[in-house]
Amino acid sequence: MHLVPVERAGHPTIDGHRVCDAITAIGEPGRVRALADRFALLADPGRLALLLALHVAGPMAVTDLAVATGMKDPAVSQALRLLRAAGVAVGDRDGRIVRYRVVDDEISALLGHYAAGGAERQAR
Repeated sequence: MHLVPVERAGHPTIDGHRVCDAITAIGEPGRVRALADRFALLADPGRLALLLALHVAGPMAVTDLAVATGMKDPAVSQALRLLRAAGVAVGDRDGRIVRYRVVDDEISALLGHYAAGGAERQAR
């Protein structure tokens, strides 16, 4: 139980080795906060719908994303603003049109896992 902080060392445990494994998995509080913030981006249905659309369909403009997700253009723009600020998405300008895409590899991996599962569920 070498990883248990001093302030918790007096607490009884059942499986001390699992406690140490759990402490290692949790890591530093700052890391946990950063991970929670990233998951919060996915917790909003509108943002998640946008990310799934971009992940599967590729770069899309605000108007097309609004049609695909059923959201209004301003709501799409606001969600994309948050996703851009978090470094999850970027917009590429092509003349007057800006097409957005997912650039965060970890988020893409999560979306890919979900998208693959959705295709499997539809096939059943």
